[in-house]
Amino acid sequence: MNTEGIEKAKEHFGKIITEQLDRVERMKAGEDWTDYDKLKPIIIGVVGGDGIGPYICKHAHRVLEFLLEDEVKNGKIEFRVIEGLTIENRAKLMKAIPDDILAEIKKCHVLLKGPTTTPKKGDPWPNIESANVFMRRALDLFANVRPVKVPDQGIDWVFFRENTEGAYVLGSKGVNVTDDLAIDFKVITTQGAERIIRLAFDYAKKNNINKVTVVTKANVVKTTDGKFLNMAEQIAKNYPNVEWDDWFIDIMTAKLIDPARQTQFRVIVLPNLYGDICTDEAAQIQGGVGTAGSANIGKRYAMFEAIHGTAPRMVTEGRAQYADPSSIIKAAAMLLNHIGYPEKSKKLEMALDICSQFEKKVKLTGRPDGATGEEYAKYIMDTIKDPELEKKWQSYQ
Repeated sequence: MNTEGIEKAKEHFGKIITEQLDRVERMKAGEDWTDYDKLKPIIIGVVGGDGIGPYICKHAHRVLEFLLEDEVKNGKIEFRVIEGLTIENRAKLMKAIPDDILAEIKKCHVLLKGPTTTPKKGDPWPNIESANVFMRRALDLFANVRPVKVPDQGIDWVFFRENTEGAYVLGSKGVNVTDDLAIDFKVITTQGAERIIRLAFDYAKKNNINKVTVVTKANVVKTTDGKFLNMAEQIAKNYPNVEWDDWFIDIMTAKLIDPARQTQFRVIVLPNLYGDICTDEAAQIQGGVGTAGSANIGKRYAMFEAIHGTAPRMVTEGRAQYADPSSIIKAAAMLLNHIGYPEKSKKLEMALDICSQFEKKVKLTGRPDGATGEEYAKYIMDTIKDPELEKKWQSYQ
């Protein structure tokens, strides 16, 4: 028996436990939610990322500047472009997020962020941690909120994916005990589960939605998933007017594509890995991962992003300018709502629906036979300018 490997693994696990207990104490201390009404200016950081990220991000940035033109002029809003969160720079410095870039990020109140490369085995890049996972942890962005709508199928879902725990938070801290035994770790805390589940129930209550669905695999993963499900049961008692049920992740993925069941889901709350799986599946039902935006919410900071990857092949083939910016523009609409501009957010959402699901006057194919991202962003802005925007949108419902 490899006693040396066992002892090293025990020491490694001890460090992880200490780190997580320290994190629990920080969560217990808590902090107040940012009040955007009291900020002047609200600083919006624009982080392009890499691959197609800078291409699509600049289009969403342009749409936001168009919608917030008056607020920028009167000093209520300030945009800051943050360069350097590329895989090349991160790999050179062997950092998930270089220190100087993280410092600039922390000077902003909210971020609009393009996709970033996460190296995997076989890639030409060193095995550095995901920039997204690191950012969520560094800024304590505990709630990943992803809405999905397919009106003609009666689908109107909002997913609340826990962002800072589960299988991903320790995804780079597994241990090879021997050449034959590799172990990874999963963590769920009372505080982490409580805040994401309560946020989901609060959202349902405030939006008059009478259904919350909790997704786990608590029948098999009894300790961590069991804690998550137990927390849901306790929290639900504080919301007597909100019904709730629970599903296991495997059958949940099936029921999301079941026409007899899918319309019955509304607000769905899940631990990290299950949330990643279900929201990608849900985005595909909506029309593909390129159509879905994502919010990463914490009490102090918030980050809004596309849910898809960097599409390096589009860049190497010279097609990046044809990348679909819909996902990050949807994220921009969520950003507007989050910082206190719900009417502007609604206009952008309506324009996106009209352009992508109904009129489709400008078509994106990802290739030269379709529109560029710039042309599509202009189509969206022209649609917003239409004085009959809401009437037109209503006619399609």
